[in-house]
Amino acid sequence: MQDSQLTKEEIAQLTEADWRERLTDSEYFVLREKGTERPFTGIHNDMSEQGIYRCKGCGAKLFDSNNKFDAGCGWPSFDATIEESAIDEHLDTSHGMRRVEVTCSNCGGHLGHVFPDGPRETTGLRYCINSVAIDLEPKA
Repeated sequence: MQDSQLTKEEIAQLTEADWRERLTDSEYFVLREKGTERPFTGIHNDMSEQGIYRCKGCGAKLFDSNNKFDAGCGWPSFDATIEESAIDEHLDTSHGMRRVEVTCSNCGGHLGHVFPDGPRETTGLRYCINSVAIDLEPKA
């Protein structure tokens, strides 16, 4: 995990070569090439430790562990972001589907998708996130 959050100015100066140097191959594939990790393979899928999930690319705060739930889909799932401005949403029509992609609003890194099938007692949303796109900052 990055020690601190990169600023928009620092991000704007990063080239794709810089991103390749900063990220592992799997992180680059997901965050920069909009890839998807295989279900049930990510380290955060079954993790129950408390803390804040940050973007693996830039360190921005994205999700609180209090909003994490087991959706049984094979990827970490959250019913809300840490704050509304933490992510951006985009229509994704790739692979013959119509979905809503979510990206880090700070660096633009692909995180996953959001679906309207989350817990009804909360937001009703399920942010389905690739483990390699996030890092947990444990609570002290």
